Amino acid sequence: MSDTSLPGRIAFIGGYSPRQCGIATFTHDLCEAVGAAVPAAQCYAGAVNDRVEGYKYPLRVRFEILEKDLDSYRRAADFLNFNNADVLCVQHEFGIFGGPAGSHVLALLKEVRMPVVTTLHTVLRDPNPAQMMVMKELILRSDRLVVMAQKGAEILRDTYAVPDSKIDVILHGIPDIPFTDSRLSKAQFGVEGRIVLLTFGLLGPGKGIEYAIEALPEIVKTHPNVVYLILGATHPHLVAREGERYRLSLERLAEERGVKEHVIFYNRFVSLDDLSEFIGATDIYVTPYLNEAQITSGTLAYVFGAGKAVVSTPYWHAQELLADNRGILVPFRNPAAIAAGVCEFLDHPERLEKTRHDAYQMGREMIWPAVAQRYVESFQRARIDRRAQPRTAFAGWTLASRPYELPPLRLDHIVRMSDGTGIFQHALFNVPNFHEGYCTDDNARAFILCNLLEELGNEPHVEKLNDLATTYLAFLAAALNRGTGRFRNFMSHGRQWLEVAGSEDSHGRAMWALGSGTGRSRNEGRRRLSAQLFDNAVNGIETFTSPRSWAFALLGVHDYLREFPTNGQALALRVVLTKQLVQRWKDCATENWPWFEEIASYDNARLSQALILSGRWMPDPEALEIGLKSLRWLASIQRTQAGHFRPIGSEGFYVRDGARADFDQQPVEAQAMVSACLEAFRVTKDVSWSREAKRAFEWFLGRNDLGLPLYDHSNGGCSDGLHRDRVNENQGAESSLAFHLSLAEMNHAESPTAHPFASHR
Repeated sequence: MSDTSLPGRIAFIGGYSPRQCGIATFTHDLCEAVGAAVPAAQCYAGAVNDRVEGYKYPLRVRFEILEKDLDSYRRAADFLNFNNADVLCVQHEFGIFGGPAGSHVLALLKEVRMPVVTTLHTVLRDPNPAQMMVMKELILRSDRLVVMAQKGAEILRDTYAVPDSKIDVILHGIPDIPFTDSRLSKAQFGVEGRIVLLTFGLLGPGKGIEYAIEALPEIVKTHPNVVYLILGATHPHLVAREGERYRLSLERLAEERGVKEHVIFYNRFVSLDDLSEFIGATDIYVTPYLNEAQITSGTLAYVFGAGKAVVSTPYWHAQELLADNRGILVPFRNPAAIAAGVCEFLDHPERLEKTRHDAYQMGREMIWPAVAQRYVESFQRARIDRRAQPRTAFAGWTLASRPYELPPLRLDHIVRMSDGTGIFQHALFNVPNFHEGYCTDDNARAFILCNLLEELGNEPHVEKLNDLATTYLAFLAAALNRGTGRFRNFMSHGRQWLEVAGSEDSHGRAMWALGSGTGRSRNEGRRRLSAQLFDNAVNGIETFTSPRSWAFALLGVHDYLREFPTNGQALALRVVLTKQLVQRWKDCATENWPWFEEIASYDNARLSQALILSGRWMPDPEALEIGLKSLRWLASIQRTQAGHFRPIGSEGFYVRDGARADFDQQPVEAQAMVSACLEAFRVTKDVSWSREAKRAFEWFLGRNDLGLPLYDHSNGGCSDGLHRDRVNENQGAESSLAFHLSLAEMNHAESPTAHPFASHR
């Protein structure tokens, strides 16, 4: 292979030391090894941070990526492109990148212009849908894929249809530790004269260490001088969630089994030099891992390559590395088998010694200089084979130019919930509940969704909803009592109205929908009928007492003014309702309670959103400031320390000087927050508001207190709420529409061709 294909600038992305995780150590070691193998090349790294403050990185780290910040991945792509990296080597593990199944990394890979070589530290045989999507994109956007075992290559072929020509099998790199007698290293640890069993790495329940401790009583019966050294800190993410519970459970188990004198815990993330010393003092390495689907184990590679005997459960990497009697494999979760494996080595020293020599010999292929050379060859192949497509120049960092990864639009459930009358209120699981009938609130929401999608111009979905948009508007037309000028709300399945007049809020929401039809619909008939109904319903709204009805009506007024910007009645109503909301704020708000009422209850962000709109377009600086200040407070009390959105729960809401309710969390709260924050971003251009909108939107997708998605990707439905211990499995209209309205608004915000939400025609 010609030296002319050698890259001059090689970039690596992954965790990076001193972050305490196996990927970080691997990325650091690989970068250093390749730098030594190609001295003329510039080798540098981008570090993925799992905490905002980052780490004190060495000079090799030239840029940093915040794990959960999608925009930082795009900035990283810019850095790589502008610095003309010749090849990018990505260390991939689902858990180190943000987004569903680590999908944020795709934003980077979609924009980089250089060849990409991706090392797959995990290759799943049975991925879930999100993982499959990420893997397909990763494979598409990588020029070459590196796996560390033949099993990984087999899975890539069988599960993901990757051709052999795209795969490089390169063993896990290890330091070049000399083959030594363990007795020479034991004195410094105070274990001279003892037989040392070792397990090391970040501690967590998946390591199965409890089964090795359970095996100790049987081992020490015949080898009482055995000591089991458990080396490594508890995984930082586990510590953050539950402290040292796992380690303490292991300590209690050792005491209960009467082997506490035979167990040593060393709770540190050790340096490479220290690790070499610990490995030197080891006689037998034990890996009792619980999951077969582990394609790579750096700890196993380190110890095996140093020439140590290994007793291991048969996860994939161990099966391959310890084949042909290069170690002893034992069944999962079987202390007796672990004990038998250890005793087999201790009872037969000649087998122990032969196993050590065989392992060390194979380990010469795994030392970093050899592995680095294999990576350089992979980089060369990627550069020779690459047929780069030209990339367009980069635009500014705005929502309009950098689209956020959003789920695809799927309206099956909305269609299923609708009939010739309108959309049903409730569902039993994903089946419409005829018994509960219809309501104006939900048909208004559904009509707003149709108008947003129509404006966005997604033609297949517009066609699907075209007839339904007419149905929803017809429902609103029937709901308006022309004699009283008020909307009725609830209708039975038999098309009987169940009340003379609905709530003030439902009236305001109907006006919002009609304003939306007036200002956004491209269908002339629907647009004209919407305007007519709006005009008939506008009288008397200023006499309502519900601030939410004022806010909903204001949102409708602003949309109406897009079509009729000089309409005197609408302009006057905007002034009146804005003043009423501002006065409500002045009457109630304090420094510690910057809100419009004594209680923060439902659809809260709509109050802020209405004032932000009025403040922008009247203009009214005072209204704008109140809108932003109240929304800022609302965002602060609905953001957890972990960084996810937690809406005020409907189990009591949040009363001034009282404790806020955390459950039941309702989708309409997330939707209102998405809308208001996007409006705040449009006014201020402050990207913190776009982040708040994304935070609220991701609540639907599982970034919430339970880590469970409410949105059902299979049918387009959304669950009715988040309880303390579960998701409400019913997929009613309000909730499903809340998700799709949020998705439509996020798509509007990301689309460079969409009309600004509050711009006037």
